[in-house]
Amino acid sequence: MTNPALPSALAVFDAINSRDLSRLDDLVTADFVDHGSPFPLTPGPEGYRRILTFVTGVLQVRYDVEDVIETADRVVLRALAHGVGVDAVHGDGAAGRSYAMATVHIYRTEGDRLAEHWGIRDELGARIQLGVLSPPDPAALTRAG
Repeated sequence: MTNPALPSALAVFDAINSRDLSRLDDLVTADFVDHGSPFPLTPGPEGYRRILTFVTGVLQVRYDVEDVIETADRVVLRALAHGVGVDAVHGDGAAGRSYAMATVHIYRTEGDRLAEHWGIRDELGARIQLGVLSPPDPAALTRAG
């Protein structure tokens, strides 16, 4: 099965990596909703452009798409995000440090366009890589009997 919106989902990641978000108008529906944004967005391409401008400009994220799953009305991408730490986002001491973060992106599709997005990010792992959090100590993680 090939979802007709798969090229649109992949094109979003190409747009992020190239820093050219001008194509979003052709890739998402007029009422597109990004459910993973940390701040409120207007539905549609302009709202999506706003969050992706933050992702590319502030966090300097680039993605390596590692896996693709399709259903009749969903495209799921597993990707590794490569970004640069920002103290106001990741915590004191993160600024300028690189990280790689596992992500999953679920798109609901309508025809050849993307209609909704849900993102899952390993932000804890990223903060550990950035040195703002300590990793858990396995010796301290014993189960009480």
